[in-house]
Amino acid sequence: MSNQVDVLVAGAGPVGLVTAIQAARVGLEVVVCDPRSGDLDKACGEGLMPTAAGYLRTLDMQLTGHPIRGITYLASDDSHRVQAGFRGEHGMGVRRTALSGALAAEAARLGVQRIETRVDGVTQDDRGIHAAGISARWLVAADGLHSGIRRGLGVDRPSTGNPRFGLRRHFAMAPWSDDVEVTWGRDAEAYVTPVGAGNVGVAILGGRGDSFDQRLQAFPILRERLRGVAGGPVLGAGPLRQSSSRRVIGRVLLVGDASGYVDALTGEGISVGLAQAEALVRCLVADRPADYERAWWRATRRARMLTLVLLTASQRPTLRRALLPAASRFPFLFAAGVNAAA
Repeated sequence: MSNQVDVLVAGAGPVGLVTAIQAARVGLEVVVCDPRSGDLDKACGEGLMPTAAGYLRTLDMQLTGHPIRGITYLASDDSHRVQAGFRGEHGMGVRRTALSGALAAEAARLGVQRIETRVDGVTQDDRGIHAAGISARWLVAADGLHSGIRRGLGVDRPSTGNPRFGLRRHFAMAPWSDDVEVTWGRDAEAYVTPVGAGNVGVAILGGRGDSFDQRLQAFPILRERLRGVAGGPVLGAGPLRQSSSRRVIGRVLLVGDASGYVDALTGEGISVGLAQAEALVRCLVADRPADYERAWWRATRRARMLTLVLLTASQRPTLRRALLPAASRFPFLFAAGVNAAA
């Protein structure tokens, strides 16, 4: 490693690694730091929308998973059901560890160095930053929902609204659908994603509280389908809503969940994070990091608005009860929303 690298990336999740890959591909010297080793896992739905799946295919990576043809929403008592297929390319259900492993291998192939350490104690001046014993021209904070760098730089904003949390568990069974199935409950949603020939992931999103098995009781049809099937460990995440007052703080740039996050309702987290990473690297190559703030808003505006509208409606009991019947009555509007997210 030279005395000063071009980019230090804090966080070896998918968005951090894609940022490193894109920066290395344009000739920048990159170091990725993360205190965790191996292929990183996290509590997420693991469904890649067609935009994200297509983007990752352009990196010439061989991802293993299960094709996703569309989205199905159904009531917890199966009184309403509406389906929309993706137009054009399909999405993909991919285990987060498989995605992390493929991205890490590509980053290593490009010469990106990875160090197992936490990035904290960040100092900066007009020439660069220093953290974790490394000097760099820029620091990219991709350290997740509860970004320590975001908090340390004083740009963390208190979350508003009712906090929501996610729990995810895998079940050893053949997928029964090529769609992501979203079961709409009274105050929570269950997302079923096919991630392999003999593996489905089930994520339950809702308020703080019960264990995975207790939350599953609110979805009787899904609970019966999973009865007796071997389940893996439960991972959790939250509160999901996180905000930052800005994305550019001197020579530090925030990307992915660290830059702000609304909710997982629309399944666009990876797609939006990849768009942010691409915009960020373009700004660094142009030596105009301050432009990233506006580029971030452009890359996230549509997804944030769509998610905020759906989240706001879902947290009002009367509107929540009306959402699925309305989607069933006007399936063309539901299909338009799904393909806007896709």
